[in-house]
Amino acid sequence: MSDTADVIAAIRAELATVDDPEIRRPITELGMVESIDVAGSQATVKILLTVAACPLRDTLTKDVREAAMRVGGIEEATVEFGVMTDEQRRELQQNLRGPAAPEPVIPFNEPTNRTKVFAVASGKGGVGKSSLTVNLAAALSAKGLTVGVADCDIYGHSIPRMMGADQAPTQVEDMIMPPTAHGMKVISIGMFTPGNTAVVWRGPMLHRALQQFLADVYWGELDVLLLDLPPGTGDIAISVAQLLPSAELVLATTPQQAAAEVAERAGAIVSQTHQKIAGVIENMSWMRLPDGSTMEPFGSGGGEQVSKTLTRDLGAEVPVLGQIPLDPAVREGGDAGVPLVVSDPDCETSQAIMAVADQLAVKKVSLAGKQLGLTPTGG
Repeated sequence: MSDTADVIAAIRAELATVDDPEIRRPITELGMVESIDVAGSQATVKILLTVAACPLRDTLTKDVREAAMRVGGIEEATVEFGVMTDEQRRELQQNLRGPAAPEPVIPFNEPTNRTKVFAVASGKGGVGKSSLTVNLAAALSAKGLTVGVADCDIYGHSIPRMMGADQAPTQVEDMIMPPTAHGMKVISIGMFTPGNTAVVWRGPMLHRALQQFLADVYWGELDVLLLDLPPGTGDIAISVAQLLPSAELVLATTPQQAAAEVAERAGAIVSQTHQKIAGVIENMSWMRLPDGSTMEPFGSGGGEQVSKTLTRDLGAEVPVLGQIPLDPAVREGGDAGVPLVVSDPDCETSQAIMAVADQLAVKKVSLAGKQLGLTPTGG
């Protein structure tokens, strides 16, 4: 082998450490490295993009250059881009998903899948469900878990704004690559509609949108998927139960008795859908005043009321996972697209959310219907 061939082989080995920013798999494994040329101390690497308008081209350029220049003797590296052919994209899809299935397959229902799926629900709007979702996602991500967030509130989508997810998804054949924000994968109908356009759909369209979020989006290997549901027990809540029967509900309420009663109705849906409830989060439980004292603007006891009522009615424990303070910084972070848990992880509110995330992170995935990989031995 010539010296040049040795250098090219060494560069390819370094490129195997570079992950595609969207797919999170090595670019060599994905067939994205078309060629590597070396002339003296100069290397030229040609990368094939899935689509010409790749939103993370700059990231890929930086990572590929750095990888190539880690090889001894290479002082400068140039990255050139091409675009995959239709056949190459089909090969990529098959590489990621396997042979095409006649019906969309939701990976989270597969026997070998170990992703924990939590659907954050509320009986009514205004209890801070979406703010809780993005901050819980950030808290779980901070624990080292791989997290995805699906904005299932089709009419009232707000997750892209709250997470600062301003990139459009990339489509590869019939797969959708979700953008990332703060290290988490995110998908929302708001990424497919121009401006602030209203979504005016009936039940079947809502069901299909949710199915696409779960089956057509390439989530990769997630530890946790959080679904931000719309308020109430309408079409989306029913579709989640049908499409993701193993998803557990996390109920959000405020201490207010009226909100707690509505949250009880939202939780009672599991008596018909046969889902589990992971627990209740009481949001806006108190407010810390400048002098260090606290006040309870929405009263007290709502979360405990929901917990006791559902535990009694369902015959299974529904714990209070935590009480979260009313904190203007949560709203400010949502408007800025930076969850409070990311911007100020040590503050009182972030720590309360982290404590809830600790409980969700240790919940075991149900083994019902799962293949355990056990082999009987002869007696």
